[in-house]
Amino acid sequence: MHVPNKVRHLLALAALISVATPNWLWADELTLTRAEALALQHNPAMAAVTKNAEAMAAIPSQAGSLPDPTLSLNVMNLPVDTFSTTQEAMTQLQLGVTQAIPFPGKLELKAAAAEHMAAAALNNQQEFRLVLLRNTRIHWWNLAYLNKALSITRQNQSLLRNLVRIAETKYKTGKGLQQDVLLAQLELSKLLEQELKLGAAQNSERAELNALMGRAASDDIVLADTARGTFAETDTTALKRWAREHRPMLLAMHDKTLAADSMVALAQKDYYPDFKMGAVYGIRSGTNPATRQTRADLASLMLSMTLPLYTDSKQDRAVDQRMAEKARAEFSWLDAVNQVDAQIDSAAADLRIARSRLSLFEQGILPQARQTTASMLAGYQVNKVDFLNLVRAQLSEFNTDIQYWQQVSLAHQAEARLAAAAGKEHLQ
Repeated sequence: MHVPNKVRHLLALAALISVATPNWLWADELTLTRAEALALQHNPAMAAVTKNAEAMAAIPSQAGSLPDPTLSLNVMNLPVDTFSTTQEAMTQLQLGVTQAIPFPGKLELKAAAAEHMAAAALNNQQEFRLVLLRNTRIHWWNLAYLNKALSITRQNQSLLRNLVRIAETKYKTGKGLQQDVLLAQLELSKLLEQELKLGAAQNSERAELNALMGRAASDDIVLADTARGTFAETDTTALKRWAREHRPMLLAMHDKTLAADSMVALAQKDYYPDFKMGAVYGIRSGTNPATRQTRADLASLMLSMTLPLYTDSKQDRAVDQRMAEKARAEFSWLDAVNQVDAQIDSAAADLRIARSRLSLFEQGILPQARQTTASMLAGYQVNKVDFLNLVRAQLSEFNTDIQYWQQVSLAHQAEARLAAAAGKEHLQ
């Protein structure tokens, strides 16, 4: 078959693009990795804190610069009877420049405080990144659990419908009881109600996850197939030590403490005067009557300074204020350290419990539930097990499957909370 050159070129280009482009960009299924990337890229709140960090980074150079000089244009000693610039010898057209000069060290302290606040803003941005990743993982795994629970519920609806048909057949042939049919129908109705509840929770989680990824709440989400995954052993002592050195929230609070130090030193500098220097050049018109010579221009220099006379009500109070703000920052840091330690202990405990429960489910509960159901079904088919026990066994296996995937979800959520509490993107 002859293929036109243009078509061959297009096919080659499509093949090249498919090779060069990551698979997740083409996939309809949402993996956890892709959800995290979308959240970091499109979450509006993440963009806001990033822009705030950029804005704060522009402040230190402003705070450390001298105030803008003042340019003045004046007319001095102008006679109001003639408004002539040549009538009086002291009439001048003045051009002046003044510059305010803070006491040495003040500008450096202002810049230092602003630099520490800029660093705090950058650490706050990194903290928000960790929180965003944590929340994305929590909602993704919640949604994954709800998807599994809905799938299991629908599968068990099919099984119960089969049991209803079996019970009806036995009842019609006189080998079964009507109460078996009614019981099966009742349990099937309960499963239908549970499906409605799970569907509502699924819609809520989908909306939350979409919001984190910067998408419309109603957008559909098809999650990639989930596996149990593995969970790392945790050393809470090491994680707490890491958090003190690397958790962005604690680093930001430490930066604020350093900024408060600079503000205390700046308040103490306010006991010293600020200065203002100026120069004025006066242009005179006309001639001197005695000498018939052109009047000479005049120059003036000025130096002024503030007088800190009201220290009891101003400077002293300012120092007290800044000292209190510094103490507040230090106590806030200590409180945050305690909160972080509690978060690490809580998340680590939840992870340990979830791991233990998963092991119990995998090694005991799940196999036992399946064996029990299979044994009950075989016994029921030869009239050795009553219908009530069969239904109970089937529902027990159904609930066990859902509980297992709930524990998988809870373990991953605890791992996400533990990583964020320690100031890490990943525990492993």
